[in-house]
Amino acid sequence: MLAGCNSSTSRFDAAGNINTASTAPASVEAVAELGRKWEANPSDVNKGLAYANALESVGRTDQQVQVYRKLYQLNPDNTKIAGLFGRKLLAAGNSTEALPPLERAAAAADADWRIHSALGSAYDQNGLYQKARSEYQKALAADPQNLNVLNNMAMSYALEGNLKEAEAMLQKADALPRSKAEPRIRQNLALVVGLQGRFDEASTLAREDLPPEQVDENMAYLKKMLSQPNTWQQISEDGKG
Repeated sequence: MLAGCNSSTSRFDAAGNINTASTAPASVEAVAELGRKWEANPSDVNKGLAYANALESVGRTDQQVQVYRKLYQLNPDNTKIAGLFGRKLLAAGNSTEALPPLERAAAAADADWRIHSALGSAYDQNGLYQKARSEYQKALAADPQNLNVLNNMAMSYALEGNLKEAEAMLQKADALPRSKAEPRIRQNLALVVGLQGRFDEASTLAREDLPPEQVDENMAYLKKMLSQPNTWQQISEDGKG
């Protein structure tokens, strides 16, 4: 239910400021040829990224991550590669392995909000909530009204059990004009309100985007969950992913 804290990984710009060429679907032969060119010089960043993107275009994402890993190992001072590799690991659900490259990328003077937000998400998924929010603050310093970051920071508070702070941040996000096209913000707000036992208010919020029968099911599940012992421990464990 608290999967919203991971939302930044679902829509990041994987390329960042690196030239990664086209991601249009490639033929098997074309992918193999790009692979041969890269394997002839595996430290070549542009050839490696071209191969990685071609692998992604044909659905071979596991192999793509291995290419990023090799590029990262052979270009340890390239913070762009570190950020790209870390974000790909995070998108694949490997939040612990993503921490070192993301930390390296975030230490760069030119690290953008996406890197800080991704590192924050990785910290959250490892239960390091205060570190996560420090990264979100850096991201918000660059883009104060970024809905992804505001949402992630709010859900970080929620995962730690600070529902009041989570609610306040989600209300701030929901008040922004762009939030009207982001039902995720309202649904997470409904969640943290419901977790505080204000089910009628939570239902009203949820009905803005969901059909009534789904809202009723969600509220019934939430009430049942909150009636069980060790509920908050279970919520925190689920949120870590």
